[in-house]
Amino acid sequence: MLIALALAASTLTSCVTTSTGTSSGRRRMSEDQIRIARLERESRIATEASGDFWVGRRWYTKGTRFWGYVRRPHQPWSQAKLVMLNETQKLAPDRLPEAGGSGNSNGFDHNYQYQLWGHFTGDTIYDPNSNLMLPEFKLSRFEQIDAKPGYVFEPWERYWANTFPPLTPRTRAMRRSLIFHLSNFLLQASCPP
Repeated sequence: MLIALALAASTLTSCVTTSTGTSSGRRRMSEDQIRIARLERESRIATEASGDFWVGRRWYTKGTRFWGYVRRPHQPWSQAKLVMLNETQKLAPDRLPEAGGSGNSNGFDHNYQYQLWGHFTGDTIYDPNSNLMLPEFKLSRFEQIDAKPGYVFEPWERYWANTFPPLTPRTRAMRRSLIFHLSNFLLQASCPP
């Protein structure tokens, strides 16, 4: 049993990549460049249109089924949720064949920013290809805002189609807490009183 729990713990810590960039990516930017990029981002978010809609950022990773990040206008991306889309009312903007062909295919709109209309259903959906349980967002309408809106969380981010998206700070904290409790459990199980 102890071996099974240790195996589960190692799987938990390796199933999701938490950064799309590297520390070397950060080193290529000066602290002033990072500060300026963050201030520009905050300014863009502060001047967003207000309304009864959501702001969505498409994040495409090959083979996965999640759609991307969703947040309310004027909220920082750190409060966004990585979501699964319910397309029963409206198909996703990139609902195209997954295997090549001519023209665009599924995921062509990676990093596009949209205004989304719809709502969170309250359901959590499992994406077996990423091993994530994600909130479901039922889409009713969308409009493209920007095809090149820049980074999502940090200015030094780099995108690779085969990597998982960065987790939001809230998700990372939940993951750290789970790993902490699991390691304490394993430690207690291996050192009986």
